[in-house]
Amino acid sequence: MTAIKQPGTRPDNARFSSGPCTKRPNWTPDALSDASVGRSHRAKIGKAKLQEAIELTRKVLQVPDDYRIGIVPASDTGAMEMAMWSMLGARGVDMVAWESFGAGWVTDVIKQLKLDNARKLTAPYGELPDLNDIDFNNDVVFTWNGTTSGVCVPDANFIPDDRAGLTICDATSAAFAQNLEFSKLDVVTFSWQKVLGGEGGHGVIILSPRAVERLETYTPAWPLPKIFRMTKAGKLIEGIFKGATINTPSMLCVEDYLDALSWAQSVGGLDGLIGRANANAQVIHDFVEKTSWIGNLAKDPVTRSNTSVCLTIVDADILALDDDAQAAFAKGIVGLLDKEGVAFDIGAYRDAPSGLRIWTGATVEKSDLEALMPWLDWAFETQKASLNS
Repeated sequence: MTAIKQPGTRPDNARFSSGPCTKRPNWTPDALSDASVGRSHRAKIGKAKLQEAIELTRKVLQVPDDYRIGIVPASDTGAMEMAMWSMLGARGVDMVAWESFGAGWVTDVIKQLKLDNARKLTAPYGELPDLNDIDFNNDVVFTWNGTTSGVCVPDANFIPDDRAGLTICDATSAAFAQNLEFSKLDVVTFSWQKVLGGEGGHGVIILSPRAVERLETYTPAWPLPKIFRMTKAGKLIEGIFKGATINTPSMLCVEDYLDALSWAQSVGGLDGLIGRANANAQVIHDFVEKTSWIGNLAKDPVTRSNTSVCLTIVDADILALDDDAQAAFAKGIVGLLDKEGVAFDIGAYRDAPSGLRIWTGATVEKSDLEALMPWLDWAFETQKASLNS
């Protein structure tokens, strides 16, 4: 078999993982040199850095002044579990899901919390459920951006201002890349290891005044582990939202987050971050538009993510294969690109349809994505030639 000629240009940075995501451009470990390591996080210096992280989060994300922001353990998962276990059960709940992580929250609410007044509103990968079917007299749990499907809500217009229930939004692949409309959101959670490329293990939870009222007026029927408790004697533990974290944070990770937030400000804050992500995603969308063998998993262009772009192989010869063979073919492409050192960690999520998933958040350079696109063609042609040989 004759080898197919490789492209002449390689990405300078081949890290296109959807989490943990690539560090901000020009990052080195020197960015952590001012970390308060070996000190208590409750010492003056530790509290000051945690409070600074909260204040910069508010500034960059444009969070309203009357919303609380807390740094919590266990990444976005910890923040979401904290919200659901502390607040749900006061009224019915609509669980809205269209990809893996949203489906995980459905499982937690129905099988673990065992709420009998929960409704499921789901859609297959690549689509959104009918958002008009949501009952906002209930609490509503949804992901803003489906990391594993590449499908996001285009805006928050589907959420009424006069809703009776709370909106609990997993925004982990949307925060810092999409315009979260906080007036429509009562709980927002995310992990800084996504769009800002921070280190994993820490989550952020943002509470509206309505969410605080729920916490202070409602006691769940089930016991709450210490790690989930945000109230004491019926009042919000304000210290959580002023840098006194529930458990010990990594001050190295906090320093890294501060560095990422500083970089975010340097590129124009939220608008600059959104602009970078939009331009990055457009590189892939333009490539898909002119390439016959690949398609976008997200069917409606209006709902396509600007961070986690999920792609499917639509070549007729490959679609004629059974599901296992199609998955093996996609993995072959991923393996070729990894071996060549031009793209790492771009396989579809394990629960999603087979294909590729390329992160295009703000820390990715547009030039690296432009350099990658010809390599996708090369890997496809190489893999198909191998299949036919």
